[in-house]
Amino acid sequence: MKIIKTKISELVIIKSKKHRDARGFFREIYQEKVLKKKFVFDCFSTSKKDVLRGLHFQAKNPQGKLISVLHGEIFDVAVDLRPTSKTFGKYFSIKINEKSDFSIYIPPKFAHGFLCLSKYCKIYYKCTNYRNKSSEKSLLWNDNKVGIKWPKRKVILSKKDLAAFTFDELNL
Repeated sequence: MKIIKTKISELVIIKSKKHRDARGFFREIYQEKVLKKKFVFDCFSTSKKDVLRGLHFQAKNPQGKLISVLHGEIFDVAVDLRPTSKTFGKYFSIKINEKSDFSIYIPPKFAHGFLCLSKYCKIYYKCTNYRNKSSEKSLLWNDNKVGIKWPKRKVILSKKDLAAFTFDELNL
């Protein structure tokens, strides 16, 4: 297992070896001694093609997330919401699919979202803090100030994500 730094501090890619044989493959996703993060719960979601989930974050109880794709392909995005960070308001994006030999760790105080690019996708993620419904917020997926270059402009959104805040409305 190897940590690969990105241009945004603390946001890292965790690369691991796939052990393949005629039956399929085996890949380790997380080792505490490598990432040095404690996760308190795991989540699993499914989405169909063109579903965009996010950009979600916990305002009062920020969560770090370790994202892995079990089936399909996604365009994954994390936006730095740490006001004291040199990359405040900047985003990181990457395509991840079931064949990828990596997961991505998104630190607390980031908005996170993804777009399902394949017919169907399954996402598994670990979180460093519990979900708190009263602390949940969404950043508008196509906010001009953030300027995310999504691979598609016509997406399927939830009512919550349609009513998301612009970057300037977040009051961070």
